[in-house]
Amino acid sequence: MAPRVHKVKVTYVHMAVAAKVRQAKSSIMATPPASPTTTTPASRKPLSLLLLSLSLPVLLLLLSVVFILSHTTFSLLICPLLPRPPSRRNASTSGSSNSYGVSMDKTLQAFHASTPPTSRRNATNTSSSRASLGASMDNTAQAFHVAAPPPPPLPAAPVKTSNSKKASAKRNKSLVKLLLRSTPQTRRFAARADELFAAPCTDRFFMTWLSPLAQFGCRELLVLESLFRWHRGACLLVASDTMDSAGGRDRLRSFLDRGFRVAVASPDFAYLLNGTPAEAWLGAVQRGGVSPGSVPLGQNLSNLLRLALLYRYGGVYIDADIVVLRPFSGLRNAIGAQAVDEATGGWRRLNNAVMVFDRAHPLLREFIAEFAAAFDGNKWGHNGPYLVSRVAARLRQRPGFDVTVLPPRAFYPVHWSKIGGLFVAPKDRKGERWVKAKMENIKGESFGIHLWNRESRRLQMEEGSVIGRLISDSCLFCNSSMFVKQG
Repeated sequence: MAPRVHKVKVTYVHMAVAAKVRQAKSSIMATPPASPTTTTPASRKPLSLLLLSLSLPVLLLLLSVVFILSHTTFSLLICPLLPRPPSRRNASTSGSSNSYGVSMDKTLQAFHASTPPTSRRNATNTSSSRASLGASMDNTAQAFHVAAPPPPPLPAAPVKTSNSKKASAKRNKSLVKLLLRSTPQTRRFAARADELFAAPCTDRFFMTWLSPLAQFGCRELLVLESLFRWHRGACLLVASDTMDSAGGRDRLRSFLDRGFRVAVASPDFAYLLNGTPAEAWLGAVQRGGVSPGSVPLGQNLSNLLRLALLYRYGGVYIDADIVVLRPFSGLRNAIGAQAVDEATGGWRRLNNAVMVFDRAHPLLREFIAEFAAAFDGNKWGHNGPYLVSRVAARLRQRPGFDVTVLPPRAFYPVHWSKIGGLFVAPKDRKGERWVKAKMENIKGESFGIHLWNRESRRLQMEEGSVIGRLISDSCLFCNSSMFVKQG
């Protein structure tokens, strides 16, 4: 019985130990851990967030610098190249253009109310063709002027200062003896003219060129092409001291080799003005009794020379910047108006860039007399367009001085201040429509178009422009390299 008691006692001991162990474990779990002698370091932020927080200010600074640099570059380099929108002043011109078109309808009726000139070859055909031209002008007048206006006018020529005027006057005095002297070449002028006109010509054309030979370039040759394009049986006499040379004949080689009747002769002023009211004036100029003034002498002498050529020979005078667009066969004793009076419909100013007159016409003699009596070498246009305007206005009601005044669109369909727009090729569909409308009106109404070289000489003819298309339709040799191609 004793062993059994021991076994029970041992069991109780084990149970007591187990209870104490469980009590110790529970006390350990309930008691917070003691603080270690060394402290744990504080938690640190991730490295990527730290770099991002530092880089944001730097990035904003860089973006600010880039924006400032790009804005400055755009303002200085790009903005000047962008097309400028039309100003209010230019936009308002379309309204004035519309009102001008309405007044021009009345003007054209006044112009065409007069009897059309009779042709030397066929009066009936001429009358019908002039009447049809007048009807065409009336029908298209509104469409012509309602079209969008061309680009703004070119800047006016700079006003000459007193020093430049003195220099021009001094240069003119030295040129008087050079241009008016008698030389073996000038003494052959009459013989060359007689040789050119010995065989019958369908038309006699005259042109003057008192400028340097180097300035007679491709544009002037294109004008000659247009002349012979519409007048293949015509004769052309170019009165020029510089073109009367080997270099001048080389420039005309393409015409001469193809049999076109063109001749160049140094003008003999003494021969051409003999027996005219300007004969005494010429002697006074040669003796130094008349000041040539400050306007280029060649310009004033050209105004006189064209009158003398027509007075002695009769025919058509044409400037070297007139592109011919149709035959002149229906014109006789005619001159073109450059400006009209909108209130009355009558002409206000004539231009002498194109004149058609019979030989020894009395009005030509009055023009020459006015040149000699009222010569002023210091006023531009005084001895040219303003001269023929003064005399024609003074004698318009007197018998024997009959002359047909053609409307401005006959030779001057575009004002000199707007000629630049006709050299520019269209950039979009709207521009293309404008070019086509302008082309149709000019070709339907005009005998020719004045290029106004004084304003447009520095301009290049762009391919597809109004001028480019007009010349392409009137050329003989049609050299496409004359036009600037737009990429």
